[in-house]
Amino acid sequence: MSEANGVSAIPTKILVPIDFSPSSHVALETAMELAQKFNAELLLLHVIPETCNTEESKSVAAKHFAISQASMEAKGIKGSTAIEIENDVAGNILEAAERENVNLVVISTHGVSGWYPVVFGSIAEKIVKLVHTPLLLLRTEKPETSAKVSSAGLMEWW
Repeated sequence: MSEANGVSAIPTKILVPIDFSPSSHVALETAMELAQKFNAELLLLHVIPETCNTEESKSVAAKHFAISQASMEAKGIKGSTAIEIENDVAGNILEAAERENVNLVVISTHGVSGWYPVVFGSIAEKIVKLVHTPLLLLRTEKPETSAKVSSAGLMEWW
C-alpha cells in the first residue's frame, strides 16, 4: 500500500470492535501493541443490539471500558471508547470506521462453528467482506463451551 493511493501502511487510528469476549480481549491486546509501536490512537467500540436491556448493557460496558482506558493510559496509548445502540452490529462497525476515519480495523473471530454462524452469519465475516480500510483479522481458538451472555446482553470477560 502506498501513499499515492491515499492509504498508508502505518496506522494512525485503529478501530477495535469489542464484545467483551475473550477473543475480543485478544484483539484489544494486539491493537494496543500496534498503537504503541506506531503511536496510533485507538477507538474501542461496543455495539449493543436494540433488543437488549440497553441501560444495563451500557452500564456494564462502561465499567469494562474504564478498565480498558486505564490499561491504555498506563501504556501511554491515546484512545477513546464508544458505546452505540444498533441492531445491525456489523453495519454499525462499518459506519464507525468511515465516520471516524480509521485506517485499520482490528477484529477477532470467536472460532465458533456449527449452526449459529450459518443461520445468523458472522459479524467478522461481514466486516471482512465489506470494510474499505485495511483489516487485521485475528482467528482465536474455538471456546471450550458455548458463550454465555449476561442479562445485559454482554459476554463476560475481565
